[in-house]
Amino acid sequence: MEKMKNDGKILLFGGIGYYLLETLWRGYSHWSMAAAGGISLLLIIKAFAKLKNAPHYFRAIIGGGIITAVELLFGMFFNLFLGMGIWDYSAVWGNIMGQICPLYSFFWCGISYAVSVFERLFRFGKIVFPKKALP
Repeated sequence: MEKMKNDGKILLFGGIGYYLLETLWRGYSHWSMAAAGGISLLLIIKAFAKLKNAPHYFRAIIGGGIITAVELLFGMFFNLFLGMGIWDYSAVWGNIMGQICPLYSFFWCGISYAVSVFERLFRFGKIVFPKKALP
């Protein structure tokens, strides 16, 4: 039960973070991006647990790949299959079906680097949340 609560918190944190980041970047977002962000962060944290001793740059590349893969899947479903047109990278060099591109994959690696650093700080107890602050 505790594991499900932790996973739920990670999903929520990733969803809110991704939605806010996109809103700051583009001025708006879509609920599907919150879902993509939550799923991405949960998958990244699970991958980082298996890569405990890997260097941050390697973990960042893995994390960037995870976010890019989630974006591709979400883009194929929401943009191409459902025709919602939430985003379109068609004008960006190296794009694949207008859903992902090297430029944003690079950005995702940068964000994943920060996640890698914070994940280690949490794991080693350098950052803790007060129990009363959490529901």
